[in-house]
Amino acid sequence: MCQAAPPSGPAAASGAARRAGLPPFLSRPSSFVCPWFGPVGGPRRGPAAELHPEPPLPPPPPRCLAAAPLGSLSSAVERVFEAPVGSSCGGGRSYALAEETENVKEMIAAQDLQTDFHYPHEADTQLSSDTDLEDPEGRNAKLGKGKKGKKVPGEKGKGVLVRAPGRVNGHHQENGMENLSLFEIVKLGKSATQSVVDDWIESYKSDRDVALLELINFFIQCSGCKGAVSLEMFRHMQNSEIIRKMTEEFDEDSGDYPFTMAGPMWKKFRWGFCEFISVLVRQCQYSIIYDEYMMDTVISLLTGLSDSQVRAFRHTSTLAAMKLMTALVNVALNLSINMDNTQRQYEAERNKSLGKRANDRLELLLQKRKELQENQDEIENMMNAIFKGVFVHRYRDAIAEIRAICIEEIGVWMKMYSDAFLNDSYLKYVGWTMHDKQGEVRLKCLTALQGLYYNRELNARLELFTSRFKDRIVSMALDKECDVAVQAIKLLTLVLQSSDEVLTAEDCESVYHLVYSAHRPIAVAAGEFLYKKLFSHRGPEEDALPRRGRQCLNANLIKTTVFFFLESELHEHGAYLVDSMWDCASDLLKDWESMISLLLDEPFPGEEALTDRQETALIEIMLCAVRQACECHPPIGRGTGKRVMTAKEKKTQLDDRTKITEIFAVALPLLLAKYSVDAEKVTNLLHLPQYFDLEIYTTGRLEKHLEALLRQIREVVEKHTDTDVLEACSMTFHALCNEEFTIFNRVDIARSQLLDEQVDKFNRLLEDFLQEGEEPDEDDAYQVLSTLKRITAFHK
Repeated sequence: MCQAAPPSGPAAASGAARRAGLPPFLSRPSSFVCPWFGPVGGPRRGPAAELHPEPPLPPPPPRCLAAAPLGSLSSAVERVFEAPVGSSCGGGRSYALAEETENVKEMIAAQDLQTDFHYPHEADTQLSSDTDLEDPEGRNAKLGKGKKGKKVPGEKGKGVLVRAPGRVNGHHQENGMENLSLFEIVKLGKSATQSVVDDWIESYKSDRDVALLELINFFIQCSGCKGAVSLEMFRHMQNSEIIRKMTEEFDEDSGDYPFTMAGPMWKKFRWGFCEFISVLVRQCQYSIIYDEYMMDTVISLLTGLSDSQVRAFRHTSTLAAMKLMTALVNVALNLSINMDNTQRQYEAERNKSLGKRANDRLELLLQKRKELQENQDEIENMMNAIFKGVFVHRYRDAIAEIRAICIEEIGVWMKMYSDAFLNDSYLKYVGWTMHDKQGEVRLKCLTALQGLYYNRELNARLELFTSRFKDRIVSMALDKECDVAVQAIKLLTLVLQSSDEVLTAEDCESVYHLVYSAHRPIAVAAGEFLYKKLFSHRGPEEDALPRRGRQCLNANLIKTTVFFFLESELHEHGAYLVDSMWDCASDLLKDWESMISLLLDEPFPGEEALTDRQETALIEIMLCAVRQACECHPPIGRGTGKRVMTAKEKKTQLDDRTKITEIFAVALPLLLAKYSVDAEKVTNLLHLPQYFDLEIYTTGRLEKHLEALLRQIREVVEKHTDTDVLEACSMTFHALCNEEFTIFNRVDIARSQLLDEQVDKFNRLLEDFLQEGEEPDEDDAYQVLSTLKRITAFHK
């Protein structure tokens, strides 16, 4: 069992801890005792500093196998397999300092692992929690957990070993997989994880030494080590001898081990490995994990391996320890819930009148609460041993993937059991690691924080962290790794939703300009941030606005978009802004009726009309929105090309095209009439017909609007000599002259008449220009050249 070391007892320690504002399991000294491997841990370190007020400083070298001080938790848990046969189990056996020092010297010489990033001093990284994991009123557990008596070492090997059903020589036997080790079973992935765990539990109940030996070899083999720990080694060899033996058996030349190998099989193996640990704890949570043997052995083994010089041992054991911790956090959460329920039941029963109160039930509830509290104390000791023995050292490991594992899992703990883990003493590890030089580690920090900021109920607990590390998060929006920048912007969006006052105007402006980024995921994330900041706040007076027209809510939002586009002055093309906001604000950008109303309708009394520059910008944004809806791909320079659309996307595209045709077939002639003399506006407006569904002109009985459009195009040709305008007119005729549609003849006749008129005019002007005896003036030359330009535009 996890023992409470202070002589004054756990209750006194709990009281002192609560008075100090620290959880008891972090404040009391630990004597986490493994029945075979000896005592684990030493005096707890003092309270941690608050969130580091200055930028992170270089840390001391990570602890290694031979570098840990004697008596510390990390040193003690390294002494795996150290207890000889016949030693006392469970009493926390002591070792002579000279003998222990000699054993440590025999370990593998460990060189200091140098990290490639900087953290605060060791004194600032010690564990301290501001949240008390213990519930003084008792919350959560099951009666009759049935703790299993300890088995003294002298009983090993006496008599014939009893094998569990379904296992032969400690190996799984199912579906023709006899004599396969746990590693091979998990690697094959053909058996349900729960059935594998259940078989192991049956084996453990029959002979826990043999079962534990198989579990130990499972972790050794998962590290890629060819060696195996035998029962004889388990009984007689010292820790240093076994570690040396396993290291000698390990082939480090290749550098490959299961968790670094590529391919779907090894990816599935990693999932199976993590699932096995999770299911193992879940299936053992009501009895075996409290038997003072199994969890002590596993935690000691994993902590020792996590300090190994061999990367494979360190990587595998860290992953296993972190997943084990996650599973224990889930058990602790369930215990907390059960303790709350038990406490409520007890209070309800105690508040009854004397005649209705059931004293037997009160005693039963008190006993249940006591057992739940004991279970939670043991779980807390286990979590404390893993956190201080593995996490605190490996979150700054030299290998980025190991650091990433630690940060990913601490994010899970804080989200799963926020009452215990969501405080500054744990958040500081994530904050410090945001300065990591490896992108994958920074990415894990951001995704861990996203899970916390997404829950608005947790925002109050994140205030200090936000104020301390906000500037770092904002700077990560410009991270050199695009994936990191995307997640940083998404995190800032969640911070923005939690409170409008956290981010300053300068913070927001540093994100705004990213809507013009060439990297589409960054631009889309910035577009969502922009939308949340500028458009998501609605007052009660805005809810009463009409749904359509220039006074509707969307009209105001469209004007805000136009103002932002003009004031940013970061890009001359609205296509990039529209594409950035398309995923989050497509309904706004598809409100073409409101855009047209802003352009055609007269402003209401007291309403400020759009300026000429603002109208030009609105027409450009409107055209870009129409193009985005019809083409369904980003603008040039953003994206790798067209992708295959889903059936739903194709239907949306067809519906949008139909809506565009119905709206603009009526409105486009009016817009051209209003802006016919403005070359820039007309050019953009004349690009709209190429996105029409021309069949709508016939099926929707819109022929009169087609005639009006053709008349306006004729007038535009006669008024303009600008090449862009004339080419836009030519392209419009080309788009409308499609032989597949019934309007072809009508449009073709209109185009032919327009060209015939221009040709006749050119011949007449040229004849007058070349008449003998007269000096040609500039006006005549201009008329000839203008007419020629119009004719040329239609023949390119």
